[in-house]
Amino acid sequence: MVEEEMTILTAKEAAEYLRVSLYTLRRMENDGSLIPYRTPGGHRRYSLKMLNEYLERSRMSSRRRESG
Repeated sequence: MVEEEMTILTAKEAAEYLRVSLYTLRRMENDGSLIPYRTPGGHRRYSLKMLNEYLERSRMSSRRRESG
């Protein structure tokens, strides 16, 4: 969806959307689970599409663990 791709969130907004702390969001970035965009000033930005894709991957991963 175009609207989803165009919606950009700050780190704080992304953490709230995922219901995690800013610290956890940073850990997710460090382990490669999320790769944010960077503004010229170095601030992290996340697309809504990126966050939804992460949620879908994590759901599929947990389903595999439950059925395995």
